[in-house]
Amino acid sequence: MGSDFVQLSLTPLLTGCLAAIACALPGNFLILRRQALAGDAISHVVLPGIILAFLVTGSLETGAMLAGAAAAALVAVVLIELIRRIGRIEPGAAMGVVFTGLFAAGVLLLEQSNTAGVHLDVEHALYGNLESLIWLSAQDWSSLLDPAALADLPPELLRMAATAAVIVLLTILFWRPLKLSTFDEGYAAAIGLPVTAISLGLVMTAALAAVAAFDAVGSIIVIAMFICPPATARLMTDSLARQVGWSVVFAASAATIGYLLAGYGPGLLGSDHAVSAAGMIATVAGLQLAAACCLAPRRRRIGAAREG
Repeated sequence: MGSDFVQLSLTPLLTGCLAAIACALPGNFLILRRQALAGDAISHVVLPGIILAFLVTGSLETGAMLAGAAAAALVAVVLIELIRRIGRIEPGAAMGVVFTGLFAAGVLLLEQSNTAGVHLDVEHALYGNLESLIWLSAQDWSSLLDPAALADLPPELLRMAATAAVIVLLTILFWRPLKLSTFDEGYAAAIGLPVTAISLGLVMTAALAAVAAFDAVGSIIVIAMFICPPATARLMTDSLARQVGWSVVFAASAATIGYLLAGYGPGLLGSDHAVSAAGMIATVAGLQLAAACCLAPRRRRIGAAREG
């Protein structure tokens, strides 16, 4: 049992946890800035950029993927501004048109291009590739100390570990500027902080998390983890530091519980079939948020204040 878990489940479980944490950290600040749907927007925009980057370079390296995603984001900004000015409609409507249009274009490119052989297709883009991230060289838990076995770890795990480490480091280094510009942008600008650059850096950090996670976990987890763990944590406390800590706990627990339920839950119910790990992880994250909406301490305080 232990050897099977290490070989078949350990690496996808760790990859899911790292992807969830990498998305949840910038998601905290997006939630507080009332830009929660920016994560959804990023996941829609990066799809055509990633596909075009692969078609141009023939590579699935993170650098090429991030460049494609950044180019797609730039095109999206230009299109939003053009539609807003020419059509004279509100920015929210222009964003909706551009994001859904780009995502549809990305799905069309996936269907029409020859990318299925490199695991870049609609199924992997939406649901991810967690179940296939097996560690064939692992024999048991002792393989964690075996350099030869470690050299054969799935590259998605290493990529997500590096991405999560970078995002954690950036969050620590820019904690004060992020905190000030999030809660009082006017004061932050008055003391000389580059609030526009900070906002752009936050969006680019979110894009980095989305691009790194896209191939391994798919857009479903990316969208859910940008919003659900930070929103759940927000209902637990008024402290930003504790909120970020809670969001990491909720992200990791949703990934762990969701993956285990997807793989082993149906068997416990007598079924021979597993369910999508990405879908179950997103479902658990949504259930956490629903429970927090009903039971969280901050939610009860808000309700008591309104009744009074």
